[in-house]
Amino acid sequence: MKIPRRQFLHLAAGAAAVSAASRIARAQVFPSRPVHLIVGFPPAFAPDIIGRLTAQTLSDRLGQQVIIDNRPGAGSNIGTELVVRAAPDGYTLLVCGNPNAINATLYENLNFNFIRDIAPVASIARASLVVVVHPSVPANTIPEFIAYAKANRGKMNMGSGGIGTTVHVAGELFKLMAGVDMVHIPYRSNNLLQDQLGGQVHVAFSPVPTVIGYIRAGKLRALGVTSATRVDVLPDVPPVAQFVPGYEASTWFGIGAPKRTPADIVDKLNREVSVCLADPTMIARLADLGAVPMTTTPTEFGQFIAEQIEKWGKVIRAANIKMG
Repeated sequence: MKIPRRQFLHLAAGAAAVSAASRIARAQVFPSRPVHLIVGFPPAFAPDIIGRLTAQTLSDRLGQQVIIDNRPGAGSNIGTELVVRAAPDGYTLLVCGNPNAINATLYENLNFNFIRDIAPVASIARASLVVVVHPSVPANTIPEFIAYAKANRGKMNMGSGGIGTTVHVAGELFKLMAGVDMVHIPYRSNNLLQDQLGGQVHVAFSPVPTVIGYIRAGKLRALGVTSATRVDVLPDVPPVAQFVPGYEASTWFGIGAPKRTPADIVDKLNREVSVCLADPTMIARLADLGAVPMTTTPTEFGQFIAEQIEKWGKVIRAANIKMG
């Protein structure tokens, strides 16, 4: 049966209106039950801390509880795959960050492709690392440390929380850009901090909250922060980039969802996270962690993730970092 053009256009317009109304209604209804925010690390790790801060404020905005669900293992890959396989309905989300960008190159046989299988929802924050040395290391600045490391080529060691971790690749980027040769010592527990306090580890690129107390007590010496600008909680510590132009290795955190999550739900979550990040209490709590809010649209966040994957992929290949 042939439908007249005018009637066809009328029907098409009506269908589009119904579809738009359906999307709006879905966004207004969502969420109608608790939302699970998957963290691929144990409690008290940085992604968990940032995730819990976000969950608290986001619960109030959404009118539903946002539940933190820790699924640690394989450098966050276990938690990420759980979200990849979840229903794309907005009720299972992922706290994503640097490890996901690093793992995209570091792991050769993942069961997912992060860029393809996770939809970017909203960025949350960026946080600096800080370059710390034991007081026995005769260097008070980044230039002095570089000179000392070059004079003791291969004799300096650099500790990290494990192969391919953010603190490891931040150190490898420094080695490449500063032209220094240091031996990497990967740790699997808190022994890194204990050994650095004991003087067995010469340098580490550490999360600010982990070491700020020891810096203030004089047990570790801060030489530079890895962000492009100074950090409020360490106002006297200059950026590494002041001495190594172009160096930047901030950690970052955001929220991702299964790839086919409806755009209206993604947009709603993005708007609510953005409101949370404007809250003075949230800003202050992030500042205590050496972090600053990072507000983006889903598209901007996706572009940022792609840039991070490319950046750390180059470092991993140049430094020949291999798992196992």
